[in-house]
Amino acid sequence: MRLPSRLTPLRFLGALLRARPWLALSACVLGALWLLPGALLPLVIGTVVEDIRAGEPLLGGVGLVLLLGVAQAVCGGALIFAAHTMWIHGAAATQRAVVEHTARLGASLRPQAGTGDVMAVSSSDINHIGNVFEVTGRLFGSVVAFLTVSLVLIGMSPVLGTIALVGVPLATLSMGKLVAPLQRRKGAQREELSSVNALAADIVSGLRILRGVGGEQQFLGRFRDASQRVRRAGVEVARSESWLVGAEVLLPGLVTVAITWLGARFVAAGTISVGELVAFYSSSVFLVVPVSTATEFTAAFSSALVSAKKVCGVLSLRPLLSEPDAPVALPDGPLELHDTTSGFTAVAGKLTVVDAGPEAEALAARLARFADPDPGERVLVSGVPADHVALAELRSRVVYAHNQDLWFSGVLRDQLVPAERAAEALRAADAEDIVEGLPNGLDELIGERGREVSGGQRQRLNLARALALDADTLLLDEPTSAVDAHTEARITERVSELRRGRTTVVFTESPLWKAVADEVTTCASS
Repeated sequence: MRLPSRLTPLRFLGALLRARPWLALSACVLGALWLLPGALLPLVIGTVVEDIRAGEPLLGGVGLVLLLGVAQAVCGGALIFAAHTMWIHGAAATQRAVVEHTARLGASLRPQAGTGDVMAVSSSDINHIGNVFEVTGRLFGSVVAFLTVSLVLIGMSPVLGTIALVGVPLATLSMGKLVAPLQRRKGAQREELSSVNALAADIVSGLRILRGVGGEQQFLGRFRDASQRVRRAGVEVARSESWLVGAEVLLPGLVTVAITWLGARFVAAGTISVGELVAFYSSSVFLVVPVSTATEFTAAFSSALVSAKKVCGVLSLRPLLSEPDAPVALPDGPLELHDTTSGFTAVAGKLTVVDAGPEAEALAARLARFADPDPGERVLVSGVPADHVALAELRSRVVYAHNQDLWFSGVLRDQLVPAERAAEALRAADAEDIVEGLPNGLDELIGERGREVSGGQRQRLNLARALALDADTLLLDEPTSAVDAHTEARITERVSELRRGRTTVVFTESPLWKAVADEVTTCASS
């Protein structure tokens, strides 16, 4: 799906429609074919009534009624299929666009968007966008049916036809006064939902720490308060929707009453026949269907605009790190890293241990170009400025592994890539016993954030995952902070052996790492 350069909620919804034009067209055509038999049925019934008064045969009229019923049933079934396909397209295309964009943003996403904003897209926004696509075909059919009925009624009685043609649209337009408060309250509900999603994500990610410090009850209270705010916002939305539904019944009902009252007077005066009065009354009752569909579309559209605005907010985010206009290729083999901010140099092909204290993460982020240095300063990768290297090449050649990196849900074997290096990576990380203890070994499914294993085990698996990549340059941030001294000693010896001849930088204060290092340095940001 191609998105417009200037993204707005309406343009985003329009881009979704243009992505599947034949699907949208088929839904509109089927919507018209579904409602047209229902629109013509009152007119046929009026004709049958006249035939009864005149004593004429009813076979033709009854057959036509049955034919219209069958046509409506068949087209209705096809419309349901098309409408559900439209819903799936709207929801799936939205989710796919957001997922692909957030994947391209990578590390630039977290500083610019909250967890709740991204989660709410999949939990609620795609449903609202799908709903407006689902009702689009029926809305088009309602417009066609309304115009057909109104024009026929004008031909039968200009006065009653004009009342139907003017009264029903006015009744529909008068509901617009209720849409603005509804849209505003839906926006407030969406903000509260994003907040409670973000709070829930924070609580789940820190659940072990909360239990350790006894903070469960405090955060339970915070989550309960946030949930109540969502509930109150939902009640306000329901109140607006109830007024809208009430108006949907009342206003068209007044039009129907007016048509019936005037029609009865016209029959008494001999202006129209009884059959025409039946046709007028049945048609005015039928017009409630287009009105209710228009009301449903109005509510769905207002919700979709709120959701599309949030989706556009995510899609409008741009990477914090720019790609170079003319990328420079890096030389083959081990790479040397030099940070002009701190003066630190990682010698190519050596294991360097850096004691940078609280500046370790900032230094590692600059070396791997997850953050750019201040103006006038830069990071050199074997003499090439890091911002002159294509990000894809830099990410494949310089790997930064933090000890708190996330573990995604999946089979263990699939997360240790390439597979041919999994065994030696597990050995170097002293993680073989972890695999042996799993019921299915490397085929074991490890849940999100690796909750099936302990903190120390997860840290060793994270290290094995980084080592398996066999990167030219590997940056490790406190890779053994959660393991005991005996395990750490084995890991340091094995990693130094495995990484011999390649550039490895370990940010740690551990003396065991310093004992096996080729270079040991202490530095701080200036």
